[in-house]
Amino acid sequence: MKQIGIVVPEQAITSSILDTKRCLTSANEYLQAKGEQPLFKVDLVGFRKEIRQEGGAVCLTCDKTLDQTEIYDLVIVPAVTGDVMRVTQLNRHYLPWLNNQYKNGAEIASYCVGAFILAGTGLLKGRRCATHWMYAAEFREFYPDTILVDDKIIIEQNGIYSSGGGTSYWNLLMYLMEKFTSRQIVMSLVKHFLLDTERTSQAAFMVFTGQKKHGDALVLSVQEYIEQNYREKINIDQLAETFAIVRRTLERKFKKATHNSIAEYAQRIKIEAAKKAIEGGRKTMHEIMYEVGYSDMKAFRDLFQGITGLTPVAYKNKFNKPISLY
Repeated sequence: MKQIGIVVPEQAITSSILDTKRCLTSANEYLQAKGEQPLFKVDLVGFRKEIRQEGGAVCLTCDKTLDQTEIYDLVIVPAVTGDVMRVTQLNRHYLPWLNNQYKNGAEIASYCVGAFILAGTGLLKGRRCATHWMYAAEFREFYPDTILVDDKIIIEQNGIYSSGGGTSYWNLLMYLMEKFTSRQIVMSLVKHFLLDTERTSQAAFMVFTGQKKHGDALVLSVQEYIEQNYREKINIDQLAETFAIVRRTLERKFKKATHNSIAEYAQRIKIEAAKKAIEGGRKTMHEIMYEVGYSDMKAFRDLFQGITGLTPVAYKNKFNKPISLY
């Protein structure tokens, strides 16, 4: 029997805890219905017995406190909400415990911005990790030694798993279920919970706003200039002349502050403008292409797909359709 520990942190997204327990319980029920033994024993683990969530509206009672636990086969750190570094500090009690679990053979999985808590243990140093795309800049700022792959839904490395944002924890959960059980059980769960397991990237959902909390006033001015003039072709030499700085120095400072080259930043701003036009308007793709400063449809389509993971038409089909009852 697999021993699963689900951490109950302060300011958890309660659904990510209860969905996980419900999924594992459903797998056990499926096995029992076939005359087989249940596979999972699940504990909610907390630093105290009762932990209030959702502003006090929900109280989760833990099966075990940290000092009562054994070494699990898998420990799950669920999603959390609020100021991520404050939440990590609130949950500092779990950090040495998570380290001890991993060092003694447990695998560890984090959901969404639960990755901040996992990174706080030091276990992600030099390792790849996923988290919610909206928190990518903060994650890189606080954990520069971790290799953040911000467009992926699932990352696995050396017995440490992480998922992207929102409901992508279901994708990671199904991945783990297939590892621990069988394809047949996974398919029964997919059908039971009506899950979409084909997602491999959160790139199509990402909104590019640029890293602006870097404290470099010159770079911030350049960013604002690019954003205001995205319809034009950005010439880096002219940009350097406009801001009275040597091109090489500008490129170095810009890359250090934003984690993008100037050309990459301009491309991301153009594609973000194109996405908004596709989502909310009735313009043709050619009209949108010209509006954001491109004249070659193949180049525009390739760049769009490279950034979002979808062609412009596929993006339109996904995000420019009203919610239907049928």
